[in-house]
Amino acid sequence: MAGLSSSGSSAGGLGRCSHAVVRALPESLCRQALRREKDSEVDFARAEREHQLYVGVLKSKLGLQVLELPPDESLPDCVFVEDVTVVCEETALITRPGAPSRRKEVEAMKRALESLNLNIVEMTDENATLDGGDVLFTGREFFVGLSKRTNQRGAEILADTFKDYAVSTVPVYDSLHLKSFCSMAGPNLIAIGSSEAAQKALKTMQQMSDHRYDKLTVPDDAAANCIYLNIPSKGHVLLHRAPEEYPESAKVFEKLKDHMLIPIASTELAKVDGALTCCSVFINKTSEL
Repeated sequence: MAGLSSSGSSAGGLGRCSHAVVRALPESLCRQALRREKDSEVDFARAEREHQLYVGVLKSKLGLQVLELPPDESLPDCVFVEDVTVVCEETALITRPGAPSRRKEVEAMKRALESLNLNIVEMTDENATLDGGDVLFTGREFFVGLSKRTNQRGAEILADTFKDYAVSTVPVYDSLHLKSFCSMAGPNLIAIGSSEAAQKALKTMQQMSDHRYDKLTVPDDAAANCIYLNIPSKGHVLLHRAPEEYPESAKVFEKLKDHMLIPIASTELAKVDGALTCCSVFINKTSEL
């Protein structure tokens, strides 16, 4: 599917944002949220504290307008807002999550994005699945992980929605999502884990792309999921996993001298397969609302 939508674009706008959408944690997350490690127990009070710190960074430290959606106890995974939409410029694709129990999560997100006057495209094809956690936007092109949660038809609909960008698919075997082991750490910089599966996926992306990306290899796959933002008053900002969780990976991030580095712990949501990018959707409103 590489080149299915073929006109590339520069990475100049990567990470620019004015707004973020987040969602509070339902208590049902502890017992009912989907997880690969079945025996992991979530400390809800600590999970809430960690999430509040995360939201506080976006609001207070970075000055973003944050839309905070209320929790829904019938949707235990609803804090993971990234999976239910892919936003690029003024268009938001409302996805069809791969887990049937998560399909109703799209409703609150759709209302929030409509309130921001975005162009809304809904994925209605019942043969398609797409989780936003499988979508890596580099600023130039999209890579879409084909995983247990995202299929070829979902990737095709994404390509139809964002026709200005090339879209390439990457098989994901041993992880939940593509972004379980990679993310953008800067305008031309892919953060990637050290596992064999992560390195294999990176090789696929390099082969698919006409562009040469720099790479930042970290020892821990989970730590490769970080959030790069480009905030006018702050410059290059990187939210990354805390040193107390991944000390060796944190040392790698600390070498990025041009970034404002913000370590954030996510010990509890990690137990239900949560990563830093999972809990927010970023929007750059260039026009007045």
